[in-house]
Amino acid sequence: MRSTPRTTSRPLVIASIMASMAMVAIEATIVATVMPQIATSLGGLHLYSWVFASFLLAQTAMTVVFGKLSDLYGRKPVMLVGIAIFLVGSVLAGFAWSMPAMIAFRLIQGVGAGAIQPVALTIVGDLYPVRERGKVQGYLASVWAVSAVLGPMLGALIVQKLSWAWIFWVNLPIGLLAAAGFWFFLREAPSVRRSSIDLIGALLFTVGIAALMIALTEFGIGNTGPATAWALGFVVAAVLFVVQERRAHDPMISFRLWGARVIATVNGASMLVGMSLIGITTFLPMYVLVVLERSSVVAGLALTMVMLGWPLGATLASRTFQRFGLWRVVFAGAALIPLGALAFALLRPGSSPVLAGVGSFVIGLGFGLLSLGSLILIQESVELSQRGIATASNIFSRNLGSALGATFFGAIFNVGLSRANGGALISESQLRQLLEGTHDGPAASVSDVAIRAALAGSLQFTFLVMLAVTLGIVVLAFVLPRQGLGSRAGEAPTQEALPQNLH
Repeated sequence: MRSTPRTTSRPLVIASIMASMAMVAIEATIVATVMPQIATSLGGLHLYSWVFASFLLAQTAMTVVFGKLSDLYGRKPVMLVGIAIFLVGSVLAGFAWSMPAMIAFRLIQGVGAGAIQPVALTIVGDLYPVRERGKVQGYLASVWAVSAVLGPMLGALIVQKLSWAWIFWVNLPIGLLAAAGFWFFLREAPSVRRSSIDLIGALLFTVGIAALMIALTEFGIGNTGPATAWALGFVVAAVLFVVQERRAHDPMISFRLWGARVIATVNGASMLVGMSLIGITTFLPMYVLVVLERSSVVAGLALTMVMLGWPLGATLASRTFQRFGLWRVVFAGAALIPLGALAFALLRPGSSPVLAGVGSFVIGLGFGLLSLGSLILIQESVELSQRGIATASNIFSRNLGSALGATFFGAIFNVGLSRANGGALISESQLRQLLEGTHDGPAASVSDVAIRAALAGSLQFTFLVMLAVTLGIVVLAFVLPRQGLGSRAGEAPTQEALPQNLH
């Protein structure tokens, strides 16, 4: 088992963690802001969505792999490798000459991000005891909130003053400073654990998750033929992976670990959180723009309230879980999420956008409480030698939920739209014209009124399904075993109270 020597400078390591996570977090919003200019410059507009999908695909597939590697070879080398890969991808993306090249380089960035996020959170778990860890995790949650606000502004400024390539190259000084911080200030005792990586299992896992993500993406854009083929590839890879893991001496994925009640329940809730978050991000702005007929600024503010509530919820969790116990914090967060989703379900064409903003804030507050409580719970539910893979499993579940949610809620929206519009779908050109009309404020035509009514009905149906999904989070939180969860005030989980199959 590994221990962290006292020579480690915790404040400087945390600064490095925040810098590396900010680099990954801001990349998502900054690229989304500038992508229209990039597509205009490179061409290949039909591949637009794959610039984002390739990053998410690689990040999700590699999260668990790097989590396992950090358990075997240490956090520091894996983090440095992750930063190096991310920076290489960033440099290459700035030199991209075509859309396929951009997709390939974004995939490299995603591989690096798959190492940075889980290993950074695991390092925090290694450095700080549970009583101090909550506050630090709250700081890290604020990084994502600040990045969500600064990303679009920074992207617009860079494109205005420089070329779009600098949205990728700006990562270089941040990443190098973060790497230097880990190199000089993070000290790990040499690992005495002798083991070998399950290369076949890692390969099958990566191929399987990549096939699943591609299948979901193809289903989301209506390409059922390729989607079915990729889904079949996922099934084959999954079967081979299970066979390999059952025979491997030190498997890539421990089914006993992932199947333990605490971890399986928390990860299930995290997956539903990912689904809910992508549903809100996709459909709430559309409702505010088209149905409530408000500006894009108002729609953005309504959605931004999620990112305001999230760090506040994480901070609240960090200050209260020792007093009330992790189970109560997790359950409180789970209960707030459907309460916020109920506000969306109550939206009507004449509603105030304030209702949407309040719902977003409450959901964000619930996400913050639940995510921080879940992370501490998972890290304290395993031994140090399994903390990396356990932390990665939670992040993987949320990312997978986002991918599933994009396809699932897209299908729900189309079903609702078809029902509301007499069995016919609204074309993309009709929706684009309606959105342009919302910005310009012309008098609505009869056809516009009909389309708005159909969209209102479809979005209402989507929000009701989203409410049902969020209720599933409450159910999972309720069935969490309370032994070892700090049920009484001031208690933290103890190894003695954990299921035996986690040892």
